[in-house]
This record gives sequence, structure tokens and C-alpha cells, in this order.
Amino acid sequence: MMREPYGVRAEGLPERVTIYEVGPRDGLQNESAVIPVEVKAEFIARLAAAGHRVIEATSFVHPKWVPQLADASELLAGLERVPGVRYPVLVPNERGLDRALEHGVQEIAIFGSATETFAAKNLNRTLEEQFEMFEPVVARALENGLKVRAYVSMCFGDPWEGPTPIDQVVTVGRRLLDLGCFELSLGDTTGVATPGHVSALIGAFGGPSQLAVHFHDTYGQALANTLAALREGVTVVDASTGGIGGCPYAESATGNLATEDLVWMLHGLGIETGLNLESLVETSTWLAEKLGRPSTSRVVQALGPKPAH
Repeated sequence: MMREPYGVRAEGLPERVTIYEVGPRDGLQNESAVIPVEVKAEFIARLAAAGHRVIEATSFVHPKWVPQLADASELLAGLERVPGVRYPVLVPNERGLDRALEHGVQEIAIFGSATETFAAKNLNRTLEEQFEMFEPVVARALENGLKVRAYVSMCFGDPWEGPTPIDQVVTVGRRLLDLGCFELSLGDTTGVATPGHVSALIGAFGGPSQLAVHFHDTYGQALANTLAALREGVTVVDASTGGIGGCPYAESATGNLATEDLVWMLHGLGIETGLNLESLVETSTWLAEKLGRPSTSRVVQALGPKPAH
């Protein structure tokens, strides 16, 4: 069996792509089981050893809402940081920022919404009020020398509102960038995007500068959508080891784009990632055992150990 794809460079694609690994945060937050902190620490260490240079470690969301990440302080206190690796954390508000600063975090992410309904359900704010919440967080983070990334959810469609107007996404996204965020991740929270929609949205922003993409694979479109984003010039793609995760606030959201599946496609296109595919498969296999269920990644299913019959 082939264990690496045959690489063929395609014109008009980036030479290198940064994979923003969200498994330890966005992945584990959606698991029904609470994973021990030492397992989370080993997971992050394995990801760094596989070549990841951006690993979103955890979140300072209130444990009432995301109990799976209630051990964020304990995890960060004992985390062995590898030089050259970024370990951003998600913060929802100023209290979350306070905790991040206490732990010497160098990079944070905030999580906004492109639609009114999801803003109400996820943030308990209106679309406009979310900016009032984010402004002091971003301002204080920048004053303290932190880098700030912004996520925007429901960029392509909302299960309550239907398709999200492109101009509405652009308005929300630009306002977050104007606050001082260095990067904007466009989230397909329920996995409804298609390649033409992806290209149109990136084009509406005026190009790929400062944009990243975050696709869920609900309808099997995540890789096709990623390729569309690459053709528009995007060079940062969010993914989750083994495809774990989704969104705890949107029932129709299934797993994230699996890191291994993304790496197989990128390496097949001759695009550098800095990642070792075998190490990623080993990590996903190990994690699947800890979670008590098989990985949803097609690459892990193909290259990992076969279950005994």
C-alpha cells in the first residue's frame, strides 16, 4: 500500500501551507468524554513532534459551557513548550484574557459570529454587541504584546437563518481585522460550503491577505473547499487530528477537516507542510484508543492498524 501520495505540482497553488492544528481545543471540546490532562499534554507533545508549528492548546471558556477544557490552567502550567511552536488559546472575554496573561500566553484567539442567531446562542450577544465584548479584549492583548487571531463562525450558512449573505460575512470579518487581529479564520461551522461559494467569499474580501479557512466535513466538501481556497491564495488552513471536533453549539456540525486527509492532499499537490504523515497517523491511532472510538480520517483508516476480526 502507498503510504505517501505521488506529488505533482499544480500551477497557481502556494508552495507551502501552514496547518493550524485545532485538535486539542476545537477537537476535544466536542468529545463526550473528559480527557485527563496528562493525555492532553502528551497529545500536544506528539503534534509538535510530528512537525506542527501552530497548535491551539486549549480554551479559557467558562467550564460550565465547555467542561471538557476545564483543566486549561493545569494544562498550560505543565505544558513543555517546544521552541518555534506557537500555542494559541481561545479566550471569550476579558476574564479569559486575564487567565491567559497569568499563564504567559503569547497568542490568543477570539470567536465571533457572522449571524444574529448564532451570536445569541454562542455568545449571548447580538451581532453588534459582540464587537463591544471583543474590543477591550483585543486592545488589552495588543497592549501586552500578544497576537490575536479571530474566528468567524457560520460564514457560509446558518441552520436557523439559511445561507449567510457574503457581504454580511465581509462586514463582520473586516471589523474584527480593524480591531487589530492579525488573522481571520473563515469558519464553515455546519459544513455547508461548496467551492464556488468559498472562492466568491475570499474574492469579496479582496483577496487572501490575512485570511485562513476552517472547514467542517458534514457534506464531504472540506477538501474540495480547501482546494478552492488554495487556488485563491490562502496559505493557512485549520484542521484537526483524526477529524475530531465540531461545534457544541450547532447540532448539525460534524467533525473538522482531518489533518491527515489534508496533508495527503497537500503533499500530493507538491505543497510543503513540514509535517510527517506517519507520525500524524500514529498520533491519531493513539488518540482514537484514548477516546474509545475509531478515527474518522480516511487516511488514518487506510494507513493505520486494521481492527481485529
